[in-house]
Amino acid sequence: MTKKFNYFTMVLLLILSACQGLINDSEEDDDNTQEQVINEESIEDAIADNAGNHDEDADYSWDAGSVVDVTLNGSSVSVNSDKVSVSGSIITINSAGNFRFSGSLSNGQIIVNTEDKEIVRLILNGVDIKSSSSAPIYVKSAEKVLIYLVENTTNKLSDGSSYTYDNAEDEEPNSTLFSKANLTLAGGGSLTIDANFNDGINTKDGLIIAGGSYSITSADDGIRGKDYTIVKSGAIHIAAQGDGIKSDNDNDETKGYIEIQNGSFQITAGGDGVSAETDLLISYAEMTLQTTGSTLTSSAKGLKTGVHEIIDDGIYSINCTDDAIHSNGTITINGGNFELSSNDDGIHSDYDLVINDGTINILKSYEGIESYKGNMAINEGTIRLKSSDDGLNLSAGGDVMGGPGGGWGGTSSASGNYFLYINGGRIYMNASGDGLDSNGSVLMTGGTVLIDGPTNDGNGAIDYNGSFEITGGTIIAAGSSGMAQAPESSSSQYSVLARFSAKSGGTLFHVENSDGEKILTYKPSKTYESVAFSTPLLEKGRSYKIFTGGSDSGSETDGLYSGGTYSGGTLFTSFSISAVLTDI
Repeated sequence: MTKKFNYFTMVLLLILSACQGLINDSEEDDDNTQEQVINEESIEDAIADNAGNHDEDADYSWDAGSVVDVTLNGSSVSVNSDKVSVSGSIITINSAGNFRFSGSLSNGQIIVNTEDKEIVRLILNGVDIKSSSSAPIYVKSAEKVLIYLVENTTNKLSDGSSYTYDNAEDEEPNSTLFSKANLTLAGGGSLTIDANFNDGINTKDGLIIAGGSYSITSADDGIRGKDYTIVKSGAIHIAAQGDGIKSDNDNDETKGYIEIQNGSFQITAGGDGVSAETDLLISYAEMTLQTTGSTLTSSAKGLKTGVHEIIDDGIYSINCTDDAIHSNGTITINGGNFELSSNDDGIHSDYDLVINDGTINILKSYEGIESYKGNMAINEGTIRLKSSDDGLNLSAGGDVMGGPGGGWGGTSSASGNYFLYINGGRIYMNASGDGLDSNGSVLMTGGTVLIDGPTNDGNGAIDYNGSFEITGGTIIAAGSSGMAQAPESSSSQYSVLARFSAKSGGTLFHVENSDGEKILTYKPSKTYESVAFSTPLLEKGRSYKIFTGGSDSGSETDGLYSGGTYSGGTLFTSFSISAVLTDI
């Protein structure tokens, strides 16, 4: 796609520009204390770059006196209007207007087929429509259609397991609610869709959901708006053997996007949970999402997009056999509460990944948070993650194993042109592989990073191929000693790397100055042979002591103690700081 090509080319130019900026900064300012950021788009920016939508305020109001009533009587229909034709239990709307339906059809269909340029409104006032061989509602031709669910009504659509196509060449219609025109769903009632043949809702143009409660069970995808899917509000429950919600126009770079402004979602999918060909833009959502498919045969990601994925806020519980949050382009998380479990990556972007705020708890992952070929910035927020391989992984275009589900392959090549920026927030990692792993470089200006790293010498709690400069914040990284690293001597903040005989998990690691004042007390959860640490409390010329074991009366969060008094430990060593990096 052109949008993808232009975007990725732009990213490369931005990266090269940023790297030159870092060089210039280091030449002009030895302290290099300025916070580093990545250029990023907002939801508003992304919307401006996409195609417009069909939504108009006038769509949602109409003259009650103009409504045509259509009564469904099992196998027959009662209506008195020249805008409607009836053949048995097949109803055809041939003019624009407002049509209210009530009752049931045991084997029937509503067809909209008009060349009028005004809107067609289908007002569902408690209907149950079954069709054994086609779509119960089929919008064949219209300018646009609004389906309105009357307040406090229950409506149901269901189909058979095989269809007789109206258009055999294009295999249409092919879903329980099918539209070849722009479609809006609204109202305060409920709609249950039992899709036994294919998709639950499928539009060949754009789809807007602006209210209502939906329960969809589908043989393939739950909801599909080809050009775009916009959810303004509503309660959506989907059990889909294919994807849950998708937009998949791959012929127009301004389409194929999903925008969620508000709403609640419960989605179980054999494929992807929510999948956008281009952008996935979420202002706020309350979402419980599970994917169950095999990654050997299909994609089974949670939130997935092709270009930009931007999440401003919301509450998310995501459990996936593939990546929980994934983008082939960029990811920006501005806030929200996330509980993620994945057999692959918790959060994965192919290009830039930015976390500006939010509470992110990754309960299970292969790699916790990964950028394949872009920069990563963590500016604020609280992140806790557990990974069977790396915790934070900046691949820098190099080694991306893809986890047990497969994925990108590659070599372990590194590039100093890629940066992991840590400017704030609180990050805790429990990683079986590398904890903080950068095939590029690391620049840390603030925040707190706590790492319970690997117990094997083939990985390190900190692992970088370029440079690691720290100018602020606190980092404590406990793990094996074979590949142990600490921030480099080019930093403006002092660091220490201590190695010793193995200590069992739960054994305290304590540092205090010559006056007995606590610098830090940390309790690694696993066996450890080294601890790398850096904090603004370390001063050149001061003497310090390291103790192991003992106890601390302070409060503990993620292994780090605050307040209280340390006592009862065994002195490991005393040292003084004379250089930026002290190796013990």
